Amino acid sequence: MNFSGKYQVQTQENYEAFMKAVGMPDDVIQKGKDIKGVSEIVQNGKHFKFIITAGSKVIQNEFTLGEECEMEFMTGEKIKAVVQQEGDNKLVTTFKGIKSVTEFNGDTVTSVSLHSQLGGPSTWGWVGRWVVGGQGRHEEQ
Repeated sequence: MNFSGKYQVQTQENYEAFMKAVGMPDDVIQKGKDIKGVSEIVQNGKHFKFIITAGSKVIQNEFTLGEECEMEFMTGEKIKAVVQQEGDNKLVTTFKGIKSVTEFNGDTVTSVSLHSQLGGPSTWGWVGRWVVGGQGRHEEQ
C-alpha cells in the first residue's frame, strides 16, 4: 500500500488534555483545538515525508522506515525516533514515552497517540479523510 496523499482531520478526542500534558502552552492549545489540520504524506519506497499544517503552523518531518531519524515534535522540540510499518497499513513509532499508531483504511486515516506516563486522559486520537481531488485513495496494485 502506498500511503501518499493529503488527509484532513475530521474529528479528534482528548486534544486539550493531551497537549497540555506534553507541554504545549495553553494559548497554543486554545488556538489549535478547533483547527482541522491537514497532513500530507509523500512516500517513495521506504522513505516518507510528512508535512503537517495546522493553521499557520507547518511541521515537516522525513524518515526512512526502520532507521533512526530526527523529527520535530508538536512543541517544536527535536526528538529522535524510529518509525516502523506493521502489516500493510500501519505506521508505528515511540518517542518521549508516547506510542503513536497511524492506520490507513481506504480514504480514512486514524491516528492514536498513547502516553504511558500521563495521568488523566493519556490518549489523543484523530480521524482524517483523504482530501486531494475528493476521489478517495487507491491502493497500489
